[in-house]
Amino acid sequence: MKITIGTRGSKLALWQSNLVKQLLEQAFPHITIQLQIIQTTGDKILDVALSKIGDKNLFTKEIETAMLRHEVDIAVHSLKDLPTQLPEGLCVAAVLPRAECRDALLSKTGKTIHELTPHDIIGTSSLRRKAQLLAFNPQLTIHDIRGNVDTRIHKMQSGQYDALIMAAAGLQRLHYSHAITHIIEPTIMLPAVSQGIIGIECRSNDTHIREILQTIHDSKTWYMAAAERTFLEQMNGGCQLPLGCYTSISQNTITLQAAILSVDGTKKLTFSHSGDLQQAQTVAKQLAQTFYNAGAHEILNNIQHD
Repeated sequence: MKITIGTRGSKLALWQSNLVKQLLEQAFPHITIQLQIIQTTGDKILDVALSKIGDKNLFTKEIETAMLRHEVDIAVHSLKDLPTQLPEGLCVAAVLPRAECRDALLSKTGKTIHELTPHDIIGTSSLRRKAQLLAFNPQLTIHDIRGNVDTRIHKMQSGQYDALIMAAAGLQRLHYSHAITHIIEPTIMLPAVSQGIIGIECRSNDTHIREILQTIHDSKTWYMAAAERTFLEQMNGGCQLPLGCYTSISQNTITLQAAILSVDGTKKLTFSHSGDLQQAQTVAKQLAQTFYNAGAHEILNNIQHD
């Protein structure tokens, strides 16, 4: 038997796909597993902020099309890049144990987030990060930045930016832990939905592949992902919405905390909700209702009309 993994060609995407390949090879030595690199729309458009080109399937569409055509069997994603609504015939069949979910600050001069000044140019491509930075300190100077991890760090080192905000997990996976000057606590910046989670997508009707993927599936992480993705779906949001989530699990209780902000950070709603772990998606829906009752739809509508 042979399994072909569809993946983007970035260093991080290849690292994640090779991890899944290694785990499957350890569990099934008799199965041949290979990678097939597929370039996505998000990889081709590098000179425009993600929030300005829309985020629906930006980093997944071409890979999902290849899966539906049976050109590849599974796709490995940073789950935060995967839309909550998948094409008909596809599903998330497994997730790996969650890595560090928080964001990280990289500063050319070693500053923490508390030491940044209005003179420091901070690079981020995320409306979520921008909004939360401005809510933390309205005086901060934030500019858009695109490109892979290496490209962004090079831009900072060459003087275009004084600091960067990126997902800590990606930096750690690519051995850039030494470059991190500050892991940002959720009290300042809530992570993106499913940040730090590697998700594996396949065809819904491919029961054999789904059974194979269950051997590397982490159920605790799945509850976190299900809660956060359900909340995002309830808020009609994509990954370019100023919305953050943080999930914790204690025994059989799951707690989901979330924030929704205006892009300039002047309006911010933060609520949390806890419930039975087995009812993670119900907990998320109840939290979403709390946000709607507090007027979150007004913030979201204003963003979508900007």
